[in-house]
Amino acid sequence: MVLVAQTVARVLYVSVSDKQTRAPITGLGPDAFDVREDGNRREVLRVTPATSPMSVAIIVDNSQATTPTIADLRKGLSAFVKSLDGIGPVAIITIADRPTILRDYTTDHKQLQEAANRIFAQPGSGATLLDAIVEVSQGIAKRDTDRAAIVIVTGEHREFSNRHYRDVLEALAKGGAQMHALVLTGPGAAALDDEARNRASVLDLGPKASGGTREDILTSQAFDVKLQEIAAILKSQHRVVYGRPTTLIPPEKIEVSATKPGQAASGGPARRQVVR
Repeated sequence: MVLVAQTVARVLYVSVSDKQTRAPITGLGPDAFDVREDGNRREVLRVTPATSPMSVAIIVDNSQATTPTIADLRKGLSAFVKSLDGIGPVAIITIADRPTILRDYTTDHKQLQEAANRIFAQPGSGATLLDAIVEVSQGIAKRDTDRAAIVIVTGEHREFSNRHYRDVLEALAKGGAQMHALVLTGPGAAALDDEARNRASVLDLGPKASGGTREDILTSQAFDVKLQEIAAILKSQHRVVYGRPTTLIPPEKIEVSATKPGQAASGGPARRQVVR
């Protein structure tokens, strides 16, 4: 008598882009994805376009340090929320002195545009990015959408949150959102104190661990173009269903990559594993 191991279906949400042009690639099939759990390859059962609503939280650095670049940021953000129209509820959170909900989750495009246009640098304030990531992740954990994203727009500024990076990454993992970070780099970066090191670790490790992306830019004029690239990533996701042996304990690490040369994949597990 031969025993056949049963499998349970699991869901990933994955975006694929051209490595050179960064243009999103859609309409892919199971052979385009390589899914591994703790290094073990899993069978991809089916792939369809992702159509379920996505909760998107935009965290914007509006501390005093952003004063020279805030106009470019505001312009890029206004176009970004317009591009997200139809994807699902979007929220905008600022981080000057404390995390502040500028616009709670809504699908009202007009309200989001008005909120984006009200963002200005706050004099005498510092950035509380790590506090914001934790609080936003805790809020996302309570939402019922099966996919979510946190989009961070910031610079290399001094961090005023007093949180260890491991605690922030744990909150991010519990929330289940993919983190996408757009970071303006260059002269005048914050000194490497403990707060700065924790911030740098989250911005480096968070996108990798959550299946998101990080993009560094050298000029604020690039905010517009790079935010449009993030919008394209979010709107071109594939719903990838794969099989996991039921006899195994839950994996510590899930990885997905593109099988075809010249393509890059990023993504992570669905927040609600409802397989259909």
